[in-house]
Amino acid sequence: MSAYWLAQGIGVIAFLIGITTFLNRDERRFKIQLSIYSAVIGIHFFLMGAFPAGASAELNAIRTLITLRTRSLWVMGIFIALTLLSGSIHVEYWFEVLPVIGTVASTWALFRCKGLTTRCVMWCSTACWVTHNALLGSIGGTLIEGSFLIVNGVTIIRFWKMQKRGIDPFLVEKTH
Repeated sequence: MSAYWLAQGIGVIAFLIGITTFLNRDERRFKIQLSIYSAVIGIHFFLMGAFPAGASAELNAIRTLITLRTRSLWVMGIFIALTLLSGSIHVEYWFEVLPVIGTVASTWALFRCKGLTTRCVMWCSTACWVTHNALLGSIGGTLIEGSFLIVNGVTIIRFWKMQKRGIDPFLVEKTH
């Protein structure tokens, strides 16, 4: 198996992990699943030779787990700085800045937003990533992010309609 197909295979595995991420109403499960997805897709991008995207994805994985513990502005600033620094290394094509922009946006969303606002900013971040992935030629990455655009978009509309009816879609009942 060539390195190209290994990279594509890992991208498909990431797709399988990530496809249900945005359906989670529980913020903790949402963030854990998003972190696992980010780690796997980061490996895919490194194998594809897309260093800025790989670095951004791996930072996403770490950052997302850290947001389970803190929403500190200082920590957010550190992750934004790391994203800008690591994402600017080895940029050869204009579209390689898109994952960096998307990662900065999602970092802000995960540290400063909640509920539907988080999902909306993440949708914009996803638009950056899907454009990058399509231009890179990443089959798995384009499938994943394209699916995220659709699934998250439909979920945003569904949650928004629930809120209009007075239902809090993010109120998760604890069964203990």
